[in-house]
Amino acid sequence: MDKKQKVNEAKKWFLKGLRDGIPIAAGYFAVSFALGITARNAGLTWYQATLASLLCNASAGEYAGFEVIASKGSYITMALITAIISARYMLMSITLSQKLSPDVNTPQRLFVGFWVTDEIFGASSTVPGKLNPHYNYGLAICSLSFWALGTCLGVVVGNILPAVLVTALGVLLYGMFLAIIMPEGRKNKKVLILIFVSMAMSFAFSRLPYISKLGEGTRIIILTLLIAGGAAFLMPVRDENSPEKEDSDA
Repeated sequence: MDKKQKVNEAKKWFLKGLRDGIPIAAGYFAVSFALGITARNAGLTWYQATLASLLCNASAGEYAGFEVIASKGSYITMALITAIISARYMLMSITLSQKLSPDVNTPQRLFVGFWVTDEIFGASSTVPGKLNPHYNYGLAICSLSFWALGTCLGVVVGNILPAVLVTALGVLLYGMFLAIIMPEGRKNKKVLILIFVSMAMSFAFSRLPYISKLGEGTRIIILTLLIAGGAAFLMPVRDENSPEKEDSDA
């Protein structure tokens, strides 16, 4: 593939990422609007809160950071809390790195890792074959710009809206995430089984003694390791060029 073809391919994937990021952007705008109210109550100005949303692409981690600011906690406390809550993104980044082509350079991989969120990871995981990093760039630019915009507006005008309406807006994110994973579940029965297993185990973890007292981020990490590890062991995905496949084809 020559340079012109690579540019056209990158443009095609970037535009697809922009289109696929529209529903994510809608959900992010609603959730970050409520986050902006939290930032305002913590004493942040609109540009401080907006900058925080541009640099911290994690709702739970950012909310925890605002709570630390409101309680006048230390920088060390904020760093530890946000690192623990957002540790699951490290697992997601590792997973996506396996979908990238070997010729994707380090700076591009770092951008993909920096822009990983639950929803962007979900959308990227459903891409068949190797993942073009420009698809992630399109997803991130479309969705995360509205994440920052929602935070900004939440600081400026959020307190004008009724609290019930702000809470209701947050429910949109869950519906949007289901819209990402369910189409893939309809096409692949194994994926559908894993979706329901994940939902059941997540509900159980929120009710079981001791485990339910763990932080949400910690529970997600444990669930990710258990479910992904179990799926990899029970339903391994064979490489197209693996010896096993070549032997079977022979």
